[in-house]
Amino acid sequence: MKPEADSNDITEHPRDDKSRPHLCTVCDKRYTTKYELNRHMNTHTDRYKCTECGKCFQDNVKLTVHSRVHSGETLFECDVCSKRFTSAGTLAAHSRIHNGQNSHECMVCGKQFTSVGNLAQHRRIHSGEKPFKCHVCDRAFSQSGSLKHHMRKHTGEKPYKCYVCERQFSVAASLNRHMRVHTGDKPSSRWRKVHTDKFKCTECGKCLQDSTALTVHSRIHSGEKPFECSVCSKRFTSAGGLAKHSIINSEEKPFLNVRNVIRRFASFEP
Repeated sequence: MKPEADSNDITEHPRDDKSRPHLCTVCDKRYTTKYELNRHMNTHTDRYKCTECGKCFQDNVKLTVHSRVHSGETLFECDVCSKRFTSAGTLAAHSRIHNGQNSHECMVCGKQFTSVGNLAQHRRIHSGEKPFKCHVCDRAFSQSGSLKHHMRKHTGEKPYKCYVCERQFSVAASLNRHMRVHTGDKPSSRWRKVHTDKFKCTECGKCLQDSTALTVHSRIHSGEKPFECSVCSKRFTSAGGLAKHSIINSEEKPFLNVRNVIRRFASFEP
């Protein structure tokens, strides 16, 4: 099984070979220290393997956090907007959106990110840049993860296995859909909508859950920003983007409820 990408993975840092001398002989990933390599090697064994989907992890902590994806357990709650998360790290990253610390904003659409790396990935939506190319068919992708999933079409690798009938899948989403055969669960109405062409963007082909979401999404392509901040005149593509911006710039932001603010801005006509 191929391991999940991590912060030391050379895939996202192709020019770091010299500073990452420790090579994994299984998947050719490089690491800065022997310790990091040894932890990575656990992902090539069944030592920390998820019994639900078959993913392998570096240690028991990462496996425990991952298991909450299947159980639905979200122990960590944001005290500003009440959104819940499976790990303390994810909550900490999310909290930066509210307090403005280390906030990185897209200059095209105003969407904010908690890291430079996530912002860089997002920018490729606007630029169309696809630096990750398949060496088999030359198809290109904007993210290394998308390329990794694509390569399974050529290799035939199917790392996600159903523990009920042992059928295997190349992506986790396919396994999750398959599990409904055994559980009897029905997909949500939102899932059904985004998997049809009813609200499909004519520019990029992305399918949205309703006409409102499609309208907001289309502004990424048109550059339209109908929502303006009354304090600094900065403009945004959506009421939600303006609401988040207003919270970050408000002196009373620790006491604001994000959901209520978004509803208030959403009630305004652009």
